[in-house]
Amino acid sequence: MAVRRYEITDEQWEQIKEMFPRAKTGRPPKDNRLMLNAMLWLARSGAAWADIPERYGPHQTVYSRFCKWRDDGTLLRIFQALNEEADYENLCIDSTSIKAHPQSAGAKKGQ
Repeated sequence: MAVRRYEITDEQWEQIKEMFPRAKTGRPPKDNRLMLNAMLWLARSGAAWADIPERYGPHQTVYSRFCKWRDDGTLLRIFQALNEEADYENLCIDSTSIKAHPQSAGAKKGQ
């Protein structure tokens, strides 16, 4: 499967695919990977639920699955599992997150 922007890789999917709850009854559920990728797209893009691309299916379905996984702890377990082997390739620390002491910028001491 080709990975699109904001979507999980095949390697990440292999790590977490067994962590999703099994459907008990009713209609066959939408593909869990597709639903998770829709949630990741939404989180990374900052768009509204209604703006989820059509390839992910109805936004109501994605939202419903998000609420279910949020409430039962599935999303937390998944992100904790993926975080265990995080690569810090895209980690960025800048002055908005680390403040220097005023003297480091030339301020006089004791004022």
